Amino acid sequence: MDLQLSGRAALVTGASAGIGRAIALELAREGVRLVITGRRKDALADVAAEIGTLAGTPATIVAHDALDEGYVETVAGSALAAVGAVEILINNAGGSRPFGKDADEAQWNEALTLNFTRHRQLTHRLLPTMIANGWGRIVNITGKSEPEGINGAFCAKAAMHSWAKGLSREVGKHGITVNCVPPGRVMSDQIRRNYTPEYRAWQSEHEIPVGRYGEPGELADLVVFLASPRAAYITGAVIPVDGGLRRYQF
Repeated sequence: MDLQLSGRAALVTGASAGIGRAIALELAREGVRLVITGRRKDALADVAAEIGTLAGTPATIVAHDALDEGYVETVAGSALAAVGAVEILINNAGGSRPFGKDADEAQWNEALTLNFTRHRQLTHRLLPTMIANGWGRIVNITGKSEPEGINGAFCAKAAMHSWAKGLSREVGKHGITVNCVPPGRVMSDQIRRNYTPEYRAWQSEHEIPVGRYGEPGELADLVVFLASPRAAYITGAVIPVDGGLRRYQF
């Protein structure tokens, strides 16, 4: 299927490894011009070089911590300068923040800033150009809605789902779609650090209907489709990629 993406321009946050890296590489294969962000400059440079091998032109990299006050203007300004107009925005940066009911305000502020506020701010910074051009794709990599306990990231991801649905209803008339993709157990360095091979094998057998953990590329395939003109009638959706792990719709 021709996804009709060649020549489009995208910004992928959290692109230095794992899911973000896989999405950036898959967009590059489709001929998309890329700006990639993350905290680790060396890792971003490696991804940019891979993109250059795939597409002939390396990605522009912006190494910046999403918790810094100047994050939005630095990233948006660099992206607009590099590609002229960001037509596709992949909000992927974030991180788990498990803490108990007695967490302090600083912990809550960090979790919400990293996993919700910066995505919202960056999106709204880039929306005017999408509206002016009459086309845009916003895809948010979110998270599960079945928390075992309090996790600031889960709360922030729930806010992402609500915000994205509301935004989709306001910008659809401008040719812009807004969707969310919550991953299940997708292999990454973090998964390897946090879960032993024995636990991964047990969970694959007992809790995941397809019987295994996913690979980043399997999630990237859906994201790239949602970013394409082919997905013009899909908006306001939450589409899990989890091998059936979650017991509820999302």
